[in-house]
Amino acid sequence: MSDKLSPEEREEKKLPPEDEGYISEEQQKEVLQKYDPESNTRDLSGIIKHVVFYGLLAFALFQLYTAIFGQYTAYIQRSIHLGFALSLIFLLFPMRRRKGARHKVAWYDYLLALLSVGVGAYWPIMYDDLVFRIGRVTDLDLAVGILAVLLTLEATRRAVGMPITVIGVLFLTYGFFGPYFPGFMRHRGQDLDSLIQLMFFTTDGILGTPIGVSATFIFTFLLFGSFLVKTGVGQYFNDLAVTLAGNLTGGPAKVAIFSSALQGTISGSSVANVVTSGSYTIPMMKKLGYKKEFAGGVEAAASTGGQLMPPIMGAAAFLMVEFIGGVTYWEIAKAATIPALLYFTGVWIMTHFEAKRIGLKGLSKEEMPNRKEVLKKIYLLTPILAIIVFLLIGIPTMQAALYGILLTIFVSAFNKETRLSFKDMIHALVDGARTALAVAAATATAGIIVGVVVKTGLGLALANGLVSASGGNVLLTLFFTMLAAIVLGMGSPTTANYVITSTIAAPAIITLLMIDEPAGAAVPIVVALSAHLFVFYFGIIADITPPVALAAFAASGISGGEPIRTGFNAAKLAIAAFIIPYMFVLSPELLMIDTTWPQIIWVVITAVTGMIAIGAGLIGYWYRKLNWFERIITFVTGIALIYPEGFTDLIGAGVFIVLFVLQWLSRDKKAPKAQTA
Repeated sequence: MSDKLSPEEREEKKLPPEDEGYISEEQQKEVLQKYDPESNTRDLSGIIKHVVFYGLLAFALFQLYTAIFGQYTAYIQRSIHLGFALSLIFLLFPMRRRKGARHKVAWYDYLLALLSVGVGAYWPIMYDDLVFRIGRVTDLDLAVGILAVLLTLEATRRAVGMPITVIGVLFLTYGFFGPYFPGFMRHRGQDLDSLIQLMFFTTDGILGTPIGVSATFIFTFLLFGSFLVKTGVGQYFNDLAVTLAGNLTGGPAKVAIFSSALQGTISGSSVANVVTSGSYTIPMMKKLGYKKEFAGGVEAAASTGGQLMPPIMGAAAFLMVEFIGGVTYWEIAKAATIPALLYFTGVWIMTHFEAKRIGLKGLSKEEMPNRKEVLKKIYLLTPILAIIVFLLIGIPTMQAALYGILLTIFVSAFNKETRLSFKDMIHALVDGARTALAVAAATATAGIIVGVVVKTGLGLALANGLVSASGGNVLLTLFFTMLAAIVLGMGSPTTANYVITSTIAAPAIITLLMIDEPAGAAVPIVVALSAHLFVFYFGIIADITPPVALAAFAASGISGGEPIRTGFNAAKLAIAAFIIPYMFVLSPELLMIDTTWPQIIWVVITAVTGMIAIGAGLIGYWYRKLNWFERIITFVTGIALIYPEGFTDLIGAGVFIVLFVLQWLSRDKKAPKAQTA
């Protein structure tokens, strides 16, 4: 059956004609496979297709069972999770990206899948014996452990990408050859037995905290997102965004921002978010008059920010709960709320000024969907709102996700179009398990990295080196940390990036913020959260930071624009993301912890006002076009307002008022009258 829509269907869905940029589902799939390693799967048929399908279903049912009735011990729960993930990855993901390799499974992949099943079953079968002789490794243990490491790295390369695999290999090499490394990086090294024991026979390696979180919280929330998608909530996000923002100045760009922010609550992938919402919004933006690179940049910036949007912030946020300790997921989501809103406010402001600069209006009344029909389906958002309530009242995170799944099934029944059949539920379980494969591989390799860092003391050494390089200056330390997170994030998933930077760079930030505290003092939650959110932010922003900006490249695949230019446009639009993390480290009021509402309100007002000035300076338009001198003054004023100091706020506010009055008095009266932004 053709996946192309008829002109009548396009009109009904408010999609532009095909010759104006609409891309088919097949083209969307090609873009995903090109830029998102997690989507680079085989197109299987015949018996093996059914084997993989029921394997994914069994994986989901196992996870669902343990989520409802209780988990097994850490070693058993995590090793079964790993076994399922590795074996299914070797059946689904080809060794190389060749078209011919997408339709059949190579003989060696069957062998690797069987070996993965053996690795996953080793702990459950040998549990009593392994626990009895803990600390001693037999020849069989050594062989299985080596196999587990090699299979994990190869599965990660296929499902996640080369960057994190290379990093994992480098850390393993350092763990083994430590005595030969110079200077502060030297340690006494590990013999092969000790290294393999660390990697697979303790909870400090592959079976460590990262994959433990994948085998519990992350998987359950991925299932929740998968059930939501089956109700058609993704298309509803687009419809709702058009209804609320389509007729505003530069409407389609604001639709992209609104829709991508909503999509981000159920998607943990920037690239997938770009393709899902961008195939709808980018053609609309191009039709209105935005340049290809700007349209792609808007979608990439908005989709990347989706991972910052509570209540579901991607897999790394769940890891943050475990890494910080003593903090709930709700506290993390609450702390991230104002920074996320400021991020999207910044992108919104920039697109508004760009629309005014080139004279773009919103969609016409005829192009807008029927508001009443759209609002009739507002109930589809109930599960997302309910998750927030569940977390707020203290329901455990995994239990909240299970309640969310049940509520999604219940809510979907109110409308024939959204109602989930038994078949839909089965496919939701399979889709959720498929999404979890790359996360499981990434967290397993992240466990290798964490294990080496903890065992060798590398994390402390690198953190001390970072502090030393910055001369103890907080801003310089933050700057170096930002660079490290962005570089590590180029081509790596947010989860792996966060694990690396949180174990290496976050301690340096915490050390400097605690410099005036007595030795051995407990780290306050606000300090730990600000440091971890800092590296979390920049790990995500790496997706739109050239030269490797996967989200921007995916957007260019839809828009037809030049990839690097699209990346620079995305980075410019997301300027808030390069500023906000510094703000909440230096001014923790933004995280809404141990602060008062007047302080929060003041910080938010100055931040938003500062973003208006920065946006106007970067775009070169406010109420009229700005010359180069005005742009510099406006930009600096914005920085002064955002910088969390009382005197800079007062100076910035004074200059902002003067600039605003001058702009208003000399406004471009010939410019097309825009609707409210």
